Amino acid sequence: MRRAVHGGDVYGAARELGRAPDRLLDFSASINPLGPSPAVLRMLSRARTVLCHYPDPLCWDLRQALAAYWRRSPQAFIIGNGSTELIHLLPAALRIGHLLVVGPTFSEYTSAMARSGGRVSTVLAGQTDSYRPRLELVLEAMRQAGRAGTRSRPLDAVLLCNPNSPTGVAWEAGAVRTLAREAARLGLWCVVDETFADYCESVSILGKTLPPRTIVLRSFTKFYALPGLRVGYAVASPVVVQQLSEQQPPWSVNMLAQQVAVAALQDDRHRRRSLQFMDRERIRLQRGLERLSGVRAFPTKANFILLELPVGQQATRAVSVLRRQGLLLRDCTHVPGLNDRSLRVAVRTRRENDRLLKALSCV
Repeated sequence: MRRAVHGGDVYGAARELGRAPDRLLDFSASINPLGPSPAVLRMLSRARTVLCHYPDPLCWDLRQALAAYWRRSPQAFIIGNGSTELIHLLPAALRIGHLLVVGPTFSEYTSAMARSGGRVSTVLAGQTDSYRPRLELVLEAMRQAGRAGTRSRPLDAVLLCNPNSPTGVAWEAGAVRTLAREAARLGLWCVVDETFADYCESVSILGKTLPPRTIVLRSFTKFYALPGLRVGYAVASPVVVQQLSEQQPPWSVNMLAQQVAVAALQDDRHRRRSLQFMDRERIRLQRGLERLSGVRAFPTKANFILLELPVGQQATRAVSVLRRQGLLLRDCTHVPGLNDRSLRVAVRTRRENDRLLKALSCV
């Protein structure tokens, strides 16, 4: 049995290489290198009581905590089994049959549309623009798709990942709001995936009232370092939240994930430490990568860096060589809009990043 994954399959790599998972360095999954909050670890140590009951189907405590954090109504939140579950709920819940995706970006958006029988159009930024999409081109694509006689099915929604994976590019909040307002004017849904926005909250649009027909996705996987528990959420109007919840399987978010997410959200000290560490180490790693002969490291706002290897080298080969050394990197060869020299590396601890730099220099 094979399943498509986006990086982070440390268990599959461990079986293949005959090593324990903790003997691998996973640069393919961009998880907070400081790990989970100490408050999370304390919560886990006393969480036995939640194992004997079904999870809270309303995720009440977590929705209350998110409402307090973002100063919004609890009815504006839906909790999912990671943000990936919510991505797959969107097409059916909102009747999205034709989605415009701003790329190069995460492949799960296209997978969700394919599963629902919909279609995807794209606006791809090029290498000459450092893979930074131009707002005016996206707006024009939205308007063109809505004109009579252009496509067999009119556009239903536009989706932007901000900061974007795997490029690390981020639009300012004002530009995202312009996109969302224009989408609403055209009668389109606007989905903004802010999975990595914890590392640069200034680009988030959650600080103010959301434009109509806007849905924002968030995750506890990356910044809060909880990929194994699978918990994410969407923020939208209560009517939209209800539409999404009607498509959600019962008890999709386990009780341990709900309680741990509350603890993580409320640990402000760990949040500050994580941001300070990433601000320093991301710059240091980027400079180290740029010193490698022929390697191009693209500017990023997230906790990962997109690389292009020198002309004549292939990312697939480099990833394979480093994998045998116990270093897992994300091969971006098949991301539409990127090329066969593209790969993505997470920012890990200083010592681990130094090991990556040394290994890449040998490759």
